[in-house]
Parts: sequence; structure tokens; C-alpha cells
Amino acid sequence: MMSYQKNLNRTANNIWVYRYKKPKFHSVKVDRIKRFSMEILATHKESFGTDFNKNKQILNDISMVRSKELKNELAGYITKYIKREIAQQKENEEKEEQAEREAKKQLEEEIESKSTGDFSSLDESLRERQKEIISETSN
Repeated sequence: MMSYQKNLNRTANNIWVYRYKKPKFHSVKVDRIKRFSMEILATHKESFGTDFNKNKQILNDISMVRSKELKNELAGYITKYIKREIAQQKENEEKEEQAEREAKKQLEEEIESKSTGDFSSLDESLRERQKEIISETSN
């Protein structure tokens, strides 16, 4: 791993320069791609998107990768990483919305089960949940 670090130099303009050497083992190759990608994303994450070709062009702008294969692997990993993050965010939002809908539905069912329709007869926990849902929907 030290031999790869010798090949990675930082210039005065904060541009990454790397002379590509093929690794001997697959796991080393994957670790290196992830490590370089994470270092690039740490400083330039807002520049990248879900389009592979645009990410490749951004890599050209912010770094000097002399190997086409390495540049493609970096751009591909960054693209996959960004898409995965977006999918996880959407999934989390959908789970939260589903939980809110279920809580609201359960509250409505409990209110309907009480024939009086008077909230004073509901127990304390139900009143708290009703207040929470009302405050969430009003925001």
C-alpha cells in the first residue's frame, strides 16, 4: 500500500496527480478506488451528480488522472455512490411518511371507536398523539 502512496502527489494548486499502476490483487484495487473516491468526494461532493460522463469531466477538471481506466473506475464509483445516497434518502423519507400515515390512521380509528366523539373521554396518551399529529400537519 505504501507504493501507491508514493505515486500520489499533491501539487500547489490542490490538484491530485496519480501515475496509474495496476494492483496485484483485486481487493487492493477496490480499496484504492474507494479511498481515492472518498478523498475526492470529501472536498468536491457538491460538484458531482448521477451522470457518469459529467462526473468524468469534473474529474478531469479537479484532478490529473493519466489513466483512462482509473478515471472511468473513479467516475463510475462516484456515480454509483451518489445514486445510492439519493435512493437511501428517498427510502427514508418514504418510511417516515408511511409511519406518519399509519399513526394518523390509527388515531382516526381509535377516535371513531369512541362513540361520543368527545375528546375529553379519551385517555391521556391519545390526546398527546392527537396534539403531535395536529402540530405536524399544521407545519
